[in-house]
Amino acid sequence: MDLGEQIFGLETDLKELTRLLELCGTKRAYDVLSQEKIKIEKELCQKRLQTEQQTKRETGNKADTNAKGYTVKISNYGWDQSDKFVKIYITLKGVHKIPESVEVNFMERSFSVLVKDLDGKNHELTISNLLCPIAIDESSKKLKTDMVLVMCKKKTAKKWECLTQVEKQTKCKDKSSFDENADPGEGLMNMLKKIYSEGDDEMKRTINKAWAESQEKKTRGDDFDF
Repeated sequence: MDLGEQIFGLETDLKELTRLLELCGTKRAYDVLSQEKIKIEKELCQKRLQTEQQTKRETGNKADTNAKGYTVKISNYGWDQSDKFVKIYITLKGVHKIPESVEVNFMERSFSVLVKDLDGKNHELTISNLLCPIAIDESSKKLKTDMVLVMCKKKTAKKWECLTQVEKQTKCKDKSSFDENADPGEGLMNMLKKIYSEGDDEMKRTINKAWAESQEKKTRGDDFDF
């Protein structure tokens, strides 16, 4: 089975797991399926990276033969979206002067950017595990003054809540920690426990003191909203 077939199989499994997660009625089943989903997403990301590397080798790996200097990772970029496109903005001073040195490769759920020999360095950005699939043939790049604009065409015209699956999972974890529908008292206690466990000695003394005072007031029958 080649990489393309493996990726297709993993994507199919991922869609089915996502569907099943929406139908889960118990926390235990949800947790088990979530762990399996994370494993598949990790394997899928690795397979996509292997495909990208294979593509570079098959095209003669021009980046290695023509690029000069050393390679630095691009860590700062911005993104926006329209109904049809996800747009990634990469600021690099002078990049518009060397359009022939800017390479962008698209996969269904990832893309990579390589800018060769800009100020004696190569600049590289790889975004894997995009939130939704993109149309490879309709995606493109544009060069503007001191900027590379990557245009990822959405396969489905809908709003993305974030750029990657990893960001979505992080948001879901944060949301579950502070569930708006949860009991306010329980939520407050969980927050206090978190602050206590992460706080310094002074913070812990303050919380202990406040808790002791609240218990004394409850014993006397006074109201105390803590």
